[in-house]
Amino acid sequence: MRLPALVTAFLCAGLGLAQADSVAEFYRGKTITALVGVSAGGEYDFQLRLVARHLGKHIPGNPNIIPQNMTGATGLVMANYLYKVAPKDGTYIGLIQNGLPTSQAVGLEGVQFDARQFQWLGSASPSTITIFTWKDNVKTIEEAKRTQVITGAVGSSGITLSFPMMLNDLLGTKFKMVIGYTGSGAIDLAMERGEVSARVSSFASLKTSKPNWISDRLVNFLVYSGPQTAELAHVPSVSDLITQAEDREVAQIVGTSDLLGHPFATAPGVPQERVDALRKAFQDMLRDPDYVKEASARGLSINPVDAATLTQTINTAISATDAAKQRARKYFQ
Repeated sequence: MRLPALVTAFLCAGLGLAQADSVAEFYRGKTITALVGVSAGGEYDFQLRLVARHLGKHIPGNPNIIPQNMTGATGLVMANYLYKVAPKDGTYIGLIQNGLPTSQAVGLEGVQFDARQFQWLGSASPSTITIFTWKDNVKTIEEAKRTQVITGAVGSSGITLSFPMMLNDLLGTKFKMVIGYTGSGAIDLAMERGEVSARVSSFASLKTSKPNWISDRLVNFLVYSGPQTAELAHVPSVSDLITQAEDREVAQIVGTSDLLGHPFATAPGVPQERVDALRKAFQDMLRDPDYVKEASARGLSINPVDAATLTQTINTAISATDAAKQRARKYFQ
């Protein structure tokens, strides 16, 4: 009576082995190109190169992985390329700027992809986004409601601009934006020179790039969005401060990038067995002692976000009410 079940089990096991062998055969001797949409240096570039150093040994066939910078429009050029042009065979992966799915949700021009169709692989950890001021400026979010705070931003869109603009609308703060900085390093220098008083950053990025700003208490953290960290336990979160249901939906759209962290994906149309292998390899890499050691040395936390969670987070933002997306849109123009 049990024979058919045993036969089925053996057949399924054999199919799994055959698929693994097929994936290994495909990748053996090949090179995977790993793309990032920003220039060398900075958190995104480091994250990409860290993954490129460790992911290959966890993929069947152990392909080489070569990192490549494809700059333009704060990652949009690269995301469009991965979606429309890159080979659909699993030899290209990309670290997608985490604000780009929100760009799609709110209908920004230039988006030539559907983030729901990317084959998401995973993310090392969600991000905690914070806005902070230099030590001799306002010290609390309540003070920022009474005093104008000159705030630096990269480009004319993205989280460095949208987050303080949202706070101005929903909380009544007085962040005055100075846009057009070429990158986070340029804003850091502007803060040290006194040209601007505040900026937005992921907490992990700040720990990596300017750890002494935290240890020497050179900055004041006003508010954060995303997962709480022990170092920010005394700082209010956006979810604590925004109480109206409609406002919270707007904040959720803007905060989508926090939940994505640094998300990796491959192109639509890649054969499912290769997608599955890449996803498993990514999760295995996050537990690899060599990866963990190198990530920890740079102050990077590891709290894995799997492909299903990334997909659900993106779907939630894109399926938000039209009214909420319309309100959120103005923070990204």
